Amino acid sequence: MPWPDPITLTGTYASLVPLQREHADGLADAVRDGELWKLWYTAIPGPEGVAQEIERRLALQAAGSMLPFTVLDATGRACGMTTYMNIDAAHQRVEIGSTWYARRVQRTPLNTECKLMLMTHAFEALSCIAVEFRTHFFNQQSRRGIERLGARLDGVLRSHSRMSNGTLRDTCVYSIVAAEWPTVKTHLRFQLAKPR
Repeated sequence: MPWPDPITLTGTYASLVPLQREHADGLADAVRDGELWKLWYTAIPGPEGVAQEIERRLALQAAGSMLPFTVLDATGRACGMTTYMNIDAAHQRVEIGSTWYARRVQRTPLNTECKLMLMTHAFEALSCIAVEFRTHFFNQQSRRGIERLGARLDGVLRSHSRMSNGTLRDTCVYSIVAAEWPTVKTHLRFQLAKPR
């Protein structure tokens, strides 16, 4: 039996629902918002590649290495994707990654709430010992966002992988461990409660 099981997580600003093929049109619209596929240091599909990306993620789910979600905004409109990935059931570790959001929801409380929901489920329902985050060295926006969550830099994997354009990616690896979770959770709840 795969671990973890598909689940829907619902908050005030967003809901995370199990990724389905039927989400392709909404996700293609979302990726057009900001032309996210043009960022050279990420691997975000263009609108014509969304259906193929859904198939890739669902195949990884079937293999037990990923649990993909469609991110819906408060109105129920698709606005991005995220996953539990690099799932290690034996050691109860997951990475939260392969995340992207439409420009319209960037710099809103949505990402903070999504990460809070994913980490709450990981630490409190799945009893994870650690949650990991990885990003390209040059993805400064992502690195700042991960650090704002309270994750600590474990290190940089130099020349870790090859990008589709042929360049080598240095991967920054961050984590939050179970002992840190109560403080991180308090911090994220505080961030969400702040007047905007």
